[in-house]
Amino acid sequence: AGKITEEVIKNLVGIFIGESWDKVSKLGYILDKKVQQILFDASHKYIRNYTERHGCLKVLGMQEPVELEKVYTNVRFLEKLNIRQFESIENLEQAYRQNRSFQPKDTLDSNGLQVANEKQYLMVLGGPGVGKSTFLRKMGLEALKGNEGGYRHECIPVLIDLKRFGSLEKIDTKQAIFDEFSICGFPDAQAATEKLLKSGKLLIILDGLDEVPGKFTNDVIDHIHNFCDKYDKNRFIISCRTAAYNHNFIRFTDVAMAEFSNAQIKQFIYNWFQSEADKKIDTAGKCWELLQKPKNAGAKELANTPLLLTLLCLVYHRSQNFPNNRSVLYSKSLRLFLEEWAAERRIMREAIYEGLNTEYQDILLSKIAHSGFEIDQLFFDKRDVVDKIRFFLQDNLNAPKHLDGEKVLTAIAIHQGILVERAEDVFSFSHLTLQEYLTAQYIVDNFQIEELVNQHLTDKRWNEVFQLVAGLMRGGVDNLLLMMESKAQSYVISSKLQGLLRWAEEATTDTSEDYNLVAKRATALFLAIARDSVLDFVTLLSPKLSSIMELTCALNFARAINYPRGKNSTSRALSHAFSRTVVKQLDDFRIFKYVEFKTLVTRLNRIKNQAPRNYEPYRAHKGFNNRVSNIWFNSLNLNSDLVNLSNEELAALDNFIYINSLVVRCKQAAVRVSTKTWSEIENRMLLVRSY
Repeated sequence: AGKITEEVIKNLVGIFIGESWDKVSKLGYILDKKVQQILFDASHKYIRNYTERHGCLKVLGMQEPVELEKVYTNVRFLEKLNIRQFESIENLEQAYRQNRSFQPKDTLDSNGLQVANEKQYLMVLGGPGVGKSTFLRKMGLEALKGNEGGYRHECIPVLIDLKRFGSLEKIDTKQAIFDEFSICGFPDAQAATEKLLKSGKLLIILDGLDEVPGKFTNDVIDHIHNFCDKYDKNRFIISCRTAAYNHNFIRFTDVAMAEFSNAQIKQFIYNWFQSEADKKIDTAGKCWELLQKPKNAGAKELANTPLLLTLLCLVYHRSQNFPNNRSVLYSKSLRLFLEEWAAERRIMREAIYEGLNTEYQDILLSKIAHSGFEIDQLFFDKRDVVDKIRFFLQDNLNAPKHLDGEKVLTAIAIHQGILVERAEDVFSFSHLTLQEYLTAQYIVDNFQIEELVNQHLTDKRWNEVFQLVAGLMRGGVDNLLLMMESKAQSYVISSKLQGLLRWAEEATTDTSEDYNLVAKRATALFLAIARDSVLDFVTLLSPKLSSIMELTCALNFARAINYPRGKNSTSRALSHAFSRTVVKQLDDFRIFKYVEFKTLVTRLNRIKNQAPRNYEPYRAHKGFNNRVSNIWFNSLNLNSDLVNLSNEELAALDNFIYINSLVVRCKQAAVRVSTKTWSEIENRMLLVRSY
């Protein structure tokens, strides 16, 4: 309220009386000074009331409100609604897998403020927490600013929460508008309201059509139709959840809120962390950078919803990090949709919810999620989901039996938004991350850990589920890790792979203590075999070690000379491999017993100038390739036959490394793991098991 300028107040007075303030001032005989002051004070109070009631955000148990203007991020509207856009589940599946997003990649979008300026009647659709109400509030704030704002039409905004009509004896929008003016002290507010409505000087904002209790919905819709017809010179913006919108408002242009893009997510984070203390330590930059890391891919997916992005910012604010145990974060997100958001919005629950408490919904949703994830199904036919709900209610002794499966699905889709209707009678989870979390919850609840390991251990689609399962196993993950370790050994049955692992063990035993044994063994394997899977494992174990390696011939030379399957097979890689500076870094590792890389580079340089012109490894010059390879493997004290692996052996090695990597990630995600068990597993990692 303290930032309200005199020009803004004058603008509102002018709209209210139908004249510019300049005319009011000059024609003082029309309005005496006392009336002018009353209008001035009333306008000031109206702007202050709107700003205080609708210009702040306080959600998710925040201790202090946040100014909407400070964190608001420009929204985008989809020009074509993605609801009912596809004809089949198969088309939806294909589109998602191409884009890894439930929002079609080729859908054009438009600036929200621009659309609001262009459309007299605007229906804003979207799921829970996507920012519909925030957008509506922001449009009101822009209209209040007059020429200083971005809303181009001269009108007074009036925001009405439609859910209030569920508690009133009579649905009366005009009375609601009159109340807004009257409480601020505008003279003759009733007559003024009628005048403003007839002259089209109001921006009427109706928030939350979906929040009107079901028994009043038709009456409210009829009232809105009639009101728009009667006062058709005014501008209207209505919001409604997509799942609840099955009405044809003929005058209105329907638009859907687009998911936040990377640029919007970044802008929101920078808007959120803008205190002087945050700017000093670059909190926003650190938060954004952390969100880009692969381990936070699930959190990044949630961030395309403003409500969940707010949750992420609050979590980061408290700890300056995101939790290693991501199941905690996803559990909070799920509870947010199931309980907190509906409570904060004061949504009056339908009779359909009687007896169907949060725990039942949780269990039901986890069953639907798991059944779909098992068969790699992201989209569900309505009939299939309804059948699962009916079976759940019938099969559960304590579940309410009077509920109708189809109505339960509709209520969940409208109020929680965890299940979303993507096309007519086709549903999916709002985020793949939530389906993965619920799948993990089902596995833990139903004691299916052994089945998980036996059936899905090397399927990378289940990687996140494994880590979430580990995070949910509050009793400890020892048995899970031991089962995974045992399964990994089944991939190193070939004599060459066993020989390669024994070489890595022998080459790194009793060497530098700067790195643990597993990291040193993995580094040795990478120098020998140059597989991406091994480099990823080294990065997981020791980012410092892998960052040095990427500057060395470990990455460039081994790929260029040893394996044509690798990248960077160019003569530049060979030149990089011969660099004394680079090879010195390998010497500094001190992780090999025998190898002196300075000697190696000297030997390589003796034949460097013998390299054929326009050298491309494995395309020609076989003799030269062999000479370089022999120097390399002899320096590593490695029998080159051990790296001459078949495609089957290479696949087995990748699976072996992948499982070991997953074991480490599950240990990191776990709430509880025995020190003794982990020490034993770590000591055996990347070794050939003795039986």
